Amino acid sequence: MSAQESEKLANFPSECLEVKPLCEKILSYFPNADIDQVQRAYLFSKKHHEGQFRRSGEPYISHPVGVSEILADLRLDLPTIMTGLLHDTVEDTEATLEDIEREFGQTVAELVDGVTKITQLSFKNTHEKQSENIRKMIVAMGKDVRVILVKLADRLHNMRTLGHMPYEKQKRIGQETLEIYAPLASRLGISSIKMELEDLSFRFTHPDRYYELVQKVSKKRKEREKYIDDVKKILEDEIGSRFKGGFEIQGRPKHFYSIYKKMAASNLDYEQVYDLLAFRVIVDNIPQCYEILGHIHTLWKPIPGRFKDYIAIPKANNYQSLHTTVVGPGAERIEIQIRTHEMHLVAERGIAAHWKYKSSGKVDVKMEEQMEWLQELVSLHQQSGSSGEFLENIKTDLFDSHIYVFTPNGEVKEFREGATPIDFAYAIHTDVGNHCVAARVNGKMVPLRTRMKSGDTVEVLTSKNKTPSKDWLKYCVTSKAKSKIRSFVQEEERKRARQIGQDLLEKEFRKYGMSLGKNLTDGKINDIEELKKTGANNVEDLYVRVGYGKMLPKQVVKAVAPDAKTLDEKKEEESFLSKAYKSAVQRKKKSRSIISVDGMDDILVRFAKCCNPIPGDPIKGFISRGRGITIHKADCEKIFAIDHDREVDVAWTVKSAPEGVERMARVRVVAQDVPGLLRLMSEVFSSLGINIYNAQIRTTKDRKAVCLFDVAVKDTAQLSKAMQNLEKIKGVLGVTRVTQI
Repeated sequence: MSAQESEKLANFPSECLEVKPLCEKILSYFPNADIDQVQRAYLFSKKHHEGQFRRSGEPYISHPVGVSEILADLRLDLPTIMTGLLHDTVEDTEATLEDIEREFGQTVAELVDGVTKITQLSFKNTHEKQSENIRKMIVAMGKDVRVILVKLADRLHNMRTLGHMPYEKQKRIGQETLEIYAPLASRLGISSIKMELEDLSFRFTHPDRYYELVQKVSKKRKEREKYIDDVKKILEDEIGSRFKGGFEIQGRPKHFYSIYKKMAASNLDYEQVYDLLAFRVIVDNIPQCYEILGHIHTLWKPIPGRFKDYIAIPKANNYQSLHTTVVGPGAERIEIQIRTHEMHLVAERGIAAHWKYKSSGKVDVKMEEQMEWLQELVSLHQQSGSSGEFLENIKTDLFDSHIYVFTPNGEVKEFREGATPIDFAYAIHTDVGNHCVAARVNGKMVPLRTRMKSGDTVEVLTSKNKTPSKDWLKYCVTSKAKSKIRSFVQEEERKRARQIGQDLLEKEFRKYGMSLGKNLTDGKINDIEELKKTGANNVEDLYVRVGYGKMLPKQVVKAVAPDAKTLDEKKEEESFLSKAYKSAVQRKKKSRSIISVDGMDDILVRFAKCCNPIPGDPIKGFISRGRGITIHKADCEKIFAIDHDREVDVAWTVKSAPEGVERMARVRVVAQDVPGLLRLMSEVFSSLGINIYNAQIRTTKDRKAVCLFDVAVKDTAQLSKAMQNLEKIKGVLGVTRVTQI
């Protein structure tokens, strides 16, 4: 420690001793830091959180201190670390943003505001809350990426202490972390946070499998540590005898979640998984990376198809390394990564590694290329029709497996694995995507649905007469392509609905001997109360509402001229929605419907087969031509292609379906093929009063039993309980709900 650092810590205030380790971390990489500001932020937070406690029983201040220590581990600037200390004060105490700005300046106040806005929202249900929170987080991140760094640190510290929460909350938060926060940390290049979030999420979402794996790994700990030491010694001797530059060698076992993914992907036991160890060789410059690669391939035989050059073509998060897998001592497969010191810094700290400190203490940010991805997400927020759609798009964009293809000019484009020339076309330009007709891959004509592979050279052919179709959504994977296609299709549907609405209104007005143009104007819509209630701002909006069946032509005529009489009542024509409602009233069931539409429970509804909602699922309703209202799960992928002008308010009228009208659900169980398994699974359902209507069982080549059960359940709680009990059966490897029946 330097004399300057020692002096700053020598007379550390006794009331701030809790943040002394934090200040020591800050001074280790920022010797000129004004740690008095950190102490003031700590005291402010401690004062306002006085009397508040965590679920563990610890004083609440332990949480913001823990968050700030994580931020200091990333070597972030003082405003970010102070935000970590203050991030819950506005949300959970009487402190205001004005107080924070007055005490700590505008920058800190804006960062605290960005973090606070993500959580200060109210929602109808958990799914909507999650979707909108993620949406707000991405928008805030677009304004200042430090907001998401604080949010990631906040989530990591909460995950470390999640064991004090109820089981259901542990599982829900763990799943959300696995789907959103861990991939987000990965996309920002912060591998240290990503790996810890994955392992913690794995522990809470699949506790039995997590602890079983921990036990198996622990059994071979000494053997593994000796093997790592042996390999490091061989590498040091071999490279040291041939290589003139300086180098550093690291060895480590892969983290639990990555091992579990390998096991699950190939249906393997732990003992059958290879490639469990990873080694790093860190050198001074890029030419040395390739020189070391040559020495390693001379020493051990490389495995074909396992070499990746992320130095020449970096990942989207700016990660760079050479990856190779070789057959090491004892015929063990080992992965070796070769990188420079600068690459190692970026690999560990990602976007945080780009923050450089000037003498003034201000931050110089050098991350324009990486921020392009972030700006695309912000743009996606503006184009997405709903928070649910945005959340699904985010999950797609955070997907970790990517391919790299070339334009005819040699420019590299990155895509999620499974991408097609349609994705490529929209990545070039929206107009190219909207008019693409075919593609040429490596000089050969291919259909647009062809999946691209790394190294392909792709060229897209266009035609002015070609436009997107709904079918394209089946063949693209990027959120940008999907969003643009949906936007185009929905706009075309809106145009058709507008024309249909105008035609229907003209016809209806003629029946009454009236002129549409003279009797319906923008001004009249604002003057007539019945029309104002529809939410239409002008005549065009009204045409669309009528075209979609949200309003009957007759209603419009009666609103404009209440006393008008038809010329010929017998020729009166109702729109498809009127017929659906009329049919529903005539066929009203003796028992009350389990779905209400706009507060009415006697409306004809049908449940979508694509997602098969059951009571307890968040739901959305859409008008279906000639079939009343179709009920989808709120996160169903199909609804993103439906124009949201056709959406109506729907809700479950009961928490559980009454006897005789239970909903059908399908459960998929993958297990080891052992005697008595079917009996044990059947007992789980019968013990909960669940009837099995159909069961299909098949055995795979590797002696795994794949079982499909169609069961009648009252609600999601009953289904979840059954799935939890199935997971407890010895030999069961996985239990999932299959939404499409």
